[in-house]
Amino acid sequence: MSTIIKREEQFCAHNYHPLPVVLVKGEGPLVWDENGREYIDMMSAYSAVSHGHRHPKIVKALEEQLSRLAIVSRSYYSDTLANFLQYACELLGYDKGLPMNTGAEAVETALKLARKWGYKVKKVPADKAEIIACRNNFHGRTIAIVGMSTEEQYRDGFGPFPAGFNIVPYGDIDALEKAITPNTVAFIVEPIQGEAGIMIPPAGYLKKCAELCKRHNVLLIADEIQTGLGRTGKRLACDHEGVSPDILVLGKALGGGVLPISLVLADNTIMSVLHPGDHGSTFGGYALAAAVGLAALKTLEEEKLAERAVVLGERLMKGLKTISHPAIRDIRGKGLMIGIEIDPKIIHGHDLAEKFLQHGILTKETHHVVIRLAPPLVISEELIDRAIEITKKVFSEVQ
Repeated sequence: MSTIIKREEQFCAHNYHPLPVVLVKGEGPLVWDENGREYIDMMSAYSAVSHGHRHPKIVKALEEQLSRLAIVSRSYYSDTLANFLQYACELLGYDKGLPMNTGAEAVETALKLARKWGYKVKKVPADKAEIIACRNNFHGRTIAIVGMSTEEQYRDGFGPFPAGFNIVPYGDIDALEKAITPNTVAFIVEPIQGEAGIMIPPAGYLKKCAELCKRHNVLLIADEIQTGLGRTGKRLACDHEGVSPDILVLGKALGGGVLPISLVLADNTIMSVLHPGDHGSTFGGYALAAAVGLAALKTLEEEKLAERAVVLGERLMKGLKTISHPAIRDIRGKGLMIGIEIDPKIIHGHDLAEKFLQHGILTKETHHVVIRLAPPLVISEELIDRAIEITKKVFSEVQ
């Protein structure tokens, strides 16, 4: 075992189960370990590295801003935040943005925003606001968020949880309608459930959700932390159905693979309920993050990364569909967000991820039964083809 792995096991809390590799360098869709071995990154840090490792435009923006100013907190104005937010709002069609750092922070922000809107605008009685979420959701790891999770491990030992969250089956529009009450202020949903195993709802589901929410004066919150910014072949996954959520939550890829940056977007009718002192973050929207976020969004557009995800995703899916093996139950996805569901009676997901690692591919299992294949959007056709051939070889070794 690597001495680095031994020391991390000794000094780091065991809240992860990493694969046995020590990575030291990355460039584009490739990474290298401490021994100089090359791997194709088919994880993209759960979409945080959608632009690839060390994208030159993003690194340049980072270095240039870092040479001038990094952070002064939101107690003052910087010369970068307005540029970032204006570009994001105009690109995605919203009046205002509220910058945060991690995806979980952004989700918490959206929940607070929805509740306050419910009390101030919808006139829900004090402390009676209800928010609906979906079964098998993954919106983060804070107390409130795991309180609306249906994954027992995420909840075990962390209660009591805040009240006001109702759960409905994912993809079931009738269940959603039945769950709405006069006190419902919002419905939060992932256009594709990533952590649940790349679960795609029935066609038209999001559009029906938007119509239902509008009819009942309920805010639609789209968590596009994993699916947003080109990953599924559109700028946003909601764009596949022409849906513009009332509150949009972005993260991961917004940081260009170099910083944690998240953003909550909404129109003035919703954002206006917040006043100075209601919400904040020392690092939220700091100068360095704003410069990087702007570069990440511009690069997404200039290099047509969403369009690349369509072409390369189809190529990857077509190649994967040629693999026939009893361990494979299903192959599903959209754009460059693909999951291979496996039979755990034949091979455990973690063991399969280790086999991929041995053959030069970085991936990870979800709930032991789904292998993710979601490379940086800058990956080449040649590397897609190599990944397909490696996947065939990996399954050929599974007995």
